[in-house]
Amino acid sequence: MAYITRREGLAAGAMAALMAATGQASAETWPELKLLVPAAPGGGWDQIARTMQQALTGERMVRSAPVTNIPGAGGIIGLAQFINGSRGDGATLMASGFVMVGAILLNKAPVTLEQVTPIARLMGEPMAFVVRAQSPIKTPQDLAAAVKADVSKVSWGGGSAGGVDHITAAIFTATAGADGSKVNYIAHAGGGESMASILGGRVTVGVGGVSEFAQHVTSGRLRFVGITAPKGTAGLPGPTFKDQNFDLEIQNWRGVFAGPGISDAQRTALETLVTEMVKSKTWREQLVARGWDDAFLVGAPFAQFVTDEMKRVSEVMRSLGLIRA
Repeated sequence: MAYITRREGLAAGAMAALMAATGQASAETWPELKLLVPAAPGGGWDQIARTMQQALTGERMVRSAPVTNIPGAGGIIGLAQFINGSRGDGATLMASGFVMVGAILLNKAPVTLEQVTPIARLMGEPMAFVVRAQSPIKTPQDLAAAVKADVSKVSWGGGSAGGVDHITAAIFTATAGADGSKVNYIAHAGGGESMASILGGRVTVGVGGVSEFAQHVTSGRLRFVGITAPKGTAGLPGPTFKDQNFDLEIQNWRGVFAGPGISDAQRTALETLVTEMVKSKTWREQLVARGWDDAFLVGAPFAQFVTDEMKRVSEVMRSLGLIRA
């Protein structure tokens, strides 16, 4: 009971600040917090938003947290709508991450993450390669040999072009000794569409977050080739590349952004709300259940991280020949 009382007190403080910033007339009614996912249902951003929805409403931090999916172009369509429709809106958050940074660069998008307001990085997750259970590819070395023999014959299924899935496939291909810029990558609008291609055998290898594949590996339909976590990482559902003597280590990240032009009070209120959410029992349990790493970073440090990440990803994509100067 003492824990519940403390949580309610923390949530009430966050809600009071949020309601003051969003123009709510009374703290007696908790406001709605809208969550925008610039991708189809089933992928990593959608998982983040649905988990936030569960934590925020389950812990009674908000009255409701509806999720809206706007797929297309690695999140760029949703980003454009978010920029145009959420200016000054202190009660809407967009889920995004590494994938969008690369997609913006690859598509030479007219909109960028510099136009929105970074709120918090919520989690990190290693990437994974999977194949169907009947595939002859069993190890990173098997996959490397196939790529080196004919890069065009190995097809990769994952999320948006230019995203972390695409970049990870290109880095593996280059490490294997083939041309990373010629990776035969097939982009999908969301996790559900990508999974259908992988399970249906329409691609050679599936690329995505570990949590996206775990249940299908457990059921015996897919098999992990490798996971991009550091060597010796405990608790993973499959072997790391480094534990199999293949040098590949990458971490994806996801977070939330507010619209452009919000006030300092609105930004502070959203940062406070998200900070209290990540302390909640529901969120902590979901981190463990989904195999996500706690990579929480809020406010100005997260804003600087996003700036640095845009520069880093640009350099990686140029080195792989995925984009030109």
